Amino acid sequence: MTEKLPVPRRARAVRRAGDLTQGDPTRIVPALIADAGDPGAWRYIEFFAANIRNPHTRRAYARACARFFAWAEAHGLALATIRPVHVAAWVEGLQEKHGAPGIKQQLAAVRMLFDWLVVGQIVPMNPAAAVRGPRHVVKTGKTPVLDAAEWRRLIDGIPTATVRDLRDRALIATLTYAFARITAALTMRVEDLRPQGAGWQVRLHEKGGKHHVMPCHHALAEALRAYIEAAGIAEDRKGFLFRTARGHAGTTLSAWPMAQPDAWRMIRRRAAAAGILAPIGNHSFRATGITAYLANGGALEHAQAMAAHESPRTTKLYDRTRDRLTQDEVERIRL
Repeated sequence: MTEKLPVPRRARAVRRAGDLTQGDPTRIVPALIADAGDPGAWRYIEFFAANIRNPHTRRAYARACARFFAWAEAHGLALATIRPVHVAAWVEGLQEKHGAPGIKQQLAAVRMLFDWLVVGQIVPMNPAAAVRGPRHVVKTGKTPVLDAAEWRRLIDGIPTATVRDLRDRALIATLTYAFARITAALTMRVEDLRPQGAGWQVRLHEKGGKHHVMPCHHALAEALRAYIEAAGIAEDRKGFLFRTARGHAGTTLSAWPMAQPDAWRMIRRRAAAAGILAPIGNHSFRATGITAYLANGGALEHAQAMAAHESPRTTKLYDRTRDRLTQDEVERIRL
């Protein structure tokens, strides 16, 4: 006998967009979707469960769609009566509390969802397709970047007394010298350090299930070797590379990987100990590494390849050499 799937819960009682993501976002369906019947409800669930693989994107898009449908319900709309003018009015209202990047992301989520509903023959047209978001042009990234002296002060300020200290040094070095995204670094296994001649290659698990391999910088290799030897994980090839520490002493590690919040708290704690006031985070070291490479004469196309960017414009956002040149020139004003 075929097992009946549970009917998705309606979300008429859910008024705040954040409520959608407190539980499983794929099991709570906005009332306007649920009112269209079970095919629409399941199509909505499949958009998040089957179409979006990244959990961070799934949560962000779930919040955006919940916010839109709560707004539409409050204005007395039904799914079939939503028109481009309604989506445009919603976007206008978002500008009171959200910046251009956030609005564009939310509009993209709603547009993609309606495309999915159109393909599934739930609605005849996409009312968000013709709606334009606010103009937003980014020429310089906002991620805080450390200069060479600050980065060296941060690394030198981390002791080498415990395996946790060595782990932190190795993680920061990986983010910097391998231009690694934090998610790619924290999902690394010991086997992702692959021999290449007398050195190593670093294999990173990037977005979309892609693998990105690049040579290991000698300073990174030194930090990794010291950490792996102290942790005793060289033979655990399938085990995670950067693991959580057990207890307050930091002398032993678990088998579980660090999470992004763990890494962020570690970085802020180490930065405060080094007297660094800038609000740096996980992404700052990727930006710092790219900036240092370009400042030392590295080619933009090589930086793009090493950072696994699709477009050189993205890589250029990390180049802060122009900011430093401008400051040097301003200091020539002597009175």
